[in-house]
Parts: sequence; structure tokens; C-alpha cells
Amino acid sequence: MLYVLLAIISLLVAAGSLYQYVQTASTFYIVLTFFFLAAGVVLGAVYFSGRVNKTEDIHITE
Repeated sequence: MLYVLLAIISLLVAAGSLYQYVQTASTFYIVLTFFFLAAGVVLGAVYFSGRVNKTEDIHITE
């Protein structure tokens, strides 16, 4: 659950950074946007990879 919270916060910071970049056209904000966007994607992937059931086999007919 912590990964989802961190991913959402990271994506919100990325959106805020993108907004600041549009307002100021500063390179710092676009770098922050890409950094937090990548962090959000990675944290989301970690969350969803933990949700996959790795112990039970899934049959094709299920």
C-alpha cells in the first residue's frame, strides 16, 4: 500500500513540476518532471508486481 501512496505522490509532484515548467520554462522543472514521472512508474510497477499471485498456477481455462 505504501508503494501506491508514493507513486501517487510522485505523479502529483511530476504534474506540479510540469505546470511550473510551462509557467517559467526553466530546465530544472522539466528535469524534476521526468525524474518524478519515472519514479511514479517504477513505484507503480513494484506495487503491481507484488499483487501477482506467484504461488498458484493459473490454468488457461480459468
